[in-house]
Amino acid sequence: MSDIVKRQPSFNVSMLLADTLEKDEHHRIATYARWLDDAGVIWLQPNLAKYRDFLLNDYRGRDGKPLSPNSVKAHLSSIRGRYKALLRDNDTRDRLYNMTPTDASPSDRKALVDEVLKRLSNAIDPGTAPVKVVTRQDVSDDEHLRLTSSQASQLLTLPGLTTLTGLRDTVVIALMLCTGIREAELCALNVPDLRQRLGGSLALHVRHGKGAKERLIPYGELEWCLAIVDRWLETAGIENGPVLRGFYKGGKTVRTTRLTVRAINQILDRYPVMIDGELRKVHPHDLRRTYARRLYEAGMDLLAIRDNLGHADSRTTLKYIGTMDIDRRKPPTVYTFDLNALMQTLSADES
Repeated sequence: MSDIVKRQPSFNVSMLLADTLEKDEHHRIATYARWLDDAGVIWLQPNLAKYRDFLLNDYRGRDGKPLSPNSVKAHLSSIRGRYKALLRDNDTRDRLYNMTPTDASPSDRKALVDEVLKRLSNAIDPGTAPVKVVTRQDVSDDEHLRLTSSQASQLLTLPGLTTLTGLRDTVVIALMLCTGIREAELCALNVPDLRQRLGGSLALHVRHGKGAKERLIPYGELEWCLAIVDRWLETAGIENGPVLRGFYKGGKTVRTTRLTVRAINQILDRYPVMIDGELRKVHPHDLRRTYARRLYEAGMDLLAIRDNLGHADSRTTLKYIGTMDIDRRKPPTVYTFDLNALMQTLSADES
């Protein structure tokens, strides 16, 4: 087996990645391949328990935050699925056979390949790297930010409207607050998508949503955001193609290419909002949560919010809306304690 596994780490990427992988799976497998490369380990020696610990304790996701146990389980599931596909592929056996010592007999070479595949199958068994998931009834407000109406209005004013950059950044914030659109969907918008019709009402057209789903989002009374968008398009000289674009050096000449998801996050990072006496950065999904919460509080039907957000399950939408029954859950005064006596004790200790 040692003759087989003593190969260059770059072999990991060529073996593990495939064109047939979906976007999320490709990201998870690529992350795993990079981890193998950094550790100087080849793909034939998976240590999923060690990789699980890396994901839980050291790795940071694309949003800069640690992964949840459920996300770690998803990463490991994608990795196991990829290994299982390789184990079923006769090309894998052929490649391994070609990596065995050429001076060995055919039977020894076959036995060596069988041993490697057996060990590989054992190594990816789910029992080798379990992930404990604790069901969370409640999520702290610090983890999932939902802006109040006044905070959202404050955020809209931060970029300003006197520069091209400020105008574009205001469009980014306004469209996300007024439609609940995802950052990837925002980047994919073309000019014709801004004004479509749904049941006679003006709507935003999301051509390629998450899960390859197409949808229309009515603007309703939030269609004022289009006035900002129109000013941006006119000032930037954009008549067709991508709505949101970057700038050449100097910030005065608009590029022809569309913004990336990373650029959207960087834009929002520039405009922290004052919340409870401290400046907090706002992330794209915070604006989706804000959209869901504010509309729900305004009396909009849950299923309508679900459809606008592009969720398949209303339970996901409820998570975006967040806890609404906090006043009902606050306990009344059912016990009493003499705090004056406590203060007198403290005063006596200090003297």
